[in-house]
Amino acid sequence: MMVRYPYGKKFTTVNEAEPELVRKVNYANRGMSLESAINDTNIYYLEHDIAVVHKKPIPIQIVKVDYPHRSAAVIKEAYYQQASTTDYNGVYRGRYLDFEAKETNQKSFPLKNFHDHQIVHMRRIVHQNAISFVLIHFIAYDELYFLSANNLFSFWDRMLEGGRKSITRDEIRENGKQIQFGFMPTIDYIKIVDELIAEQGK
Repeated sequence: MMVRYPYGKKFTTVNEAEPELVRKVNYANRGMSLESAINDTNIYYLEHDIAVVHKKPIPIQIVKVDYPHRSAAVIKEAYYQQASTTDYNGVYRGRYLDFEAKETNQKSFPLKNFHDHQIVHMRRIVHQNAISFVLIHFIAYDELYFLSANNLFSFWDRMLEGGRKSITRDEIRENGKQIQFGFMPTIDYIKIVDELIAEQGK
């Protein structure tokens, strides 16, 4: 299926950017995608009255549909009605949360996995004193990291100034926090959000 941003700009998926990317990985021996693991975690937070976080719906306009069978429809072409921002948002302890989840099968994280408008959006979130971050999963190492938006901005700005176009694994280790995969919740990112809130309160 071809999906385009407003004004006809083609949307490049992570799979197109990294053809070798393996979408299904084994989290805590449960065999689920990163998105499923985050969604399960958010359900756990909701049911235990910890936080209210949901995946954002993506508004699209469908322009071409094929009907190979009477009971089946296949979307062949669609357009984003507006440029997407980040994957998830919600509320925790009275603070607004807004974050993105990314995966890579490379040894460093390519910044091309972000779009300009996503960085602009995250900067606006941080400017409002809210919490913004990205969860980065290195598939080859089965390692997941929490990287605050402010740290992401420093690497993004470095790229804009002519520096490297990726963040090394060592840089993410140094500037981010590793999250161990677990069970109920699968990805307990709220613990690190607590640390960010504590740091902001200093």
